[in-house]
Amino acid sequence: MTYAQRADQFRALHRAGEPLLLPNAWDHASAAALAHGGFPAIGTTSLGVAAAAGKADATGGTREETLHLARGLARLPALLTVDIEGGFSERPDEVAALAAELVRAGVVGVNIEDGRPDGTLTGTAQQCELIRAIKETVPDLFVNARTDTYWLGAGGAGETERRASAYRLAGADGLFVPGLQDEEAIGGLVAEVIDIPLNILYAPGALTYRRLAELGVRRVSSGSLLFRAALHAAVGTARSIARGGSVPEDLPSYADTQALSAAHGEGG
Repeated sequence: MTYAQRADQFRALHRAGEPLLLPNAWDHASAAALAHGGFPAIGTTSLGVAAAAGKADATGGTREETLHLARGLARLPALLTVDIEGGFSERPDEVAALAAELVRAGVVGVNIEDGRPDGTLTGTAQQCELIRAIKETVPDLFVNARTDTYWLGAGGAGETERRASAYRLAGADGLFVPGLQDEEAIGGLVAEVIDIPLNILYAPGALTYRRLAELGVRRVSSGSLLFRAALHAAVGTARSIARGGSVPEDLPSYADTQALSAAHGEGG
């Protein structure tokens, strides 16, 4: 299958009524397990990648770790989209060069955000330059433009719609609004950006996958949730052992896990 065919396949997964459920991995083992679990597409989580490397998230310090991981994960039997934070640079040419490297590795999508480490938003015009540079360099790459207006409490629905329109005109293929769980606002955005998919971050105890589908959302991401759940499970299992408790009986075996590495490892 050619790169263009794989890119088209990824776009087709963003369906109304049956949104793409995108689990986010943080290393090779988690991605291989998700691919083996039957998920057709996998994303990366910048928090998980940064934390696994002992670095802070969203500070632009994990470009090389992200690129190295992407090169390995792109060999998996699943389509891959990569979280590149804010692009790891403010220069459009450098962000576009990174996108081109990811495409050469086989990555079909990127997620690029407008939130800054200091809690402010990148200027709309500047963010549009980054999006435009990526699309002009690698037009088949699916650019999911993330706006942190709700996460940072910066403008709400009005600012979100303004940025959505600008990012769409700059060439974005999808819009991601983490932190948004208001049904009316989601419905308004679906109507506003009807020609590109709306991506919502799943939040435990909030809107379900099915309800998001009913609202017209076409992509539901897990973000760092799986990474945080894995940490919680690891600590909980260790404590259970120390207290003489039980552990789940259906965990992957050593052989199962080794088989994933053998099938999709560095030599796979």
